[in-house]
Amino acid sequence: MIKPIHAILVVMSVVVSACASPKYNYQPEATEISSPPLGETSTAGVGEAMLEQGKYVEKDSVHFPQDIVVGALGTYTFSVGYYSKVGDDKDSEYFLPEKSADGGNVTKGLLTDPFQAIQIMSASDAVCGVTVFGGKVCESNKRFTRLKRPSLEADGFQQSLIYSGRISNRINVGYREFSNNMARPAFNNDVEYDLNESNIIGYKGAELEIIEATNRSITYKVVRNFNLAKQ
Repeated sequence: MIKPIHAILVVMSVVVSACASPKYNYQPEATEISSPPLGETSTAGVGEAMLEQGKYVEKDSVHFPQDIVVGALGTYTFSVGYYSKVGDDKDSEYFLPEKSADGGNVTKGLLTDPFQAIQIMSASDAVCGVTVFGGKVCESNKRFTRLKRPSLEADGFQQSLIYSGRISNRINVGYREFSNNMARPAFNNDVEYDLNESNIIGYKGAELEIIEATNRSITYKVVRNFNLAKQ
């Protein structure tokens, strides 16, 4: 009985001996999308985008390829998956499980304080589990990959026109909207244009001049981009 009690006391002393105060100061990067440029002759195949416009948001993330256990008795276990950055300070970065089907998960040991955040030390890449009371346990030499992931929570939005082919002198174009990297089916639409009426087509403020269209591809110029859409 003496050895198990001693082991538990050692783990508890490790947890409270080091302190951390997670930061939540991270802002993901937003990239403006506008393609192709106005007035440039472009070609798109059937099923390809003729026009894309909007904002794409990515987060700094880490991926654990296998479960990571920190603490002598499995104080915290970080499962395989992605973890999103939430903040940083001069010595480290802080992460939480990504809110997606591919996000990781955190489980704690029986006698462990509730989990607050994952801390990765900048100098050593040691992976730490931080408790709600600021205590932490760390392990070195754990494998993980740094990468950027589409953010499902930030304010990302994208509009696109997709070429769907030609029948006689009519072309078919699909309109698609994506919010936070997820399709918005209620805002999708398919439109047919008669080139006998005009070689200028338009949708939601966007205007395209059609130069040539076949049932395999379309050549065109973007005259105007989409109007700013309400998300």
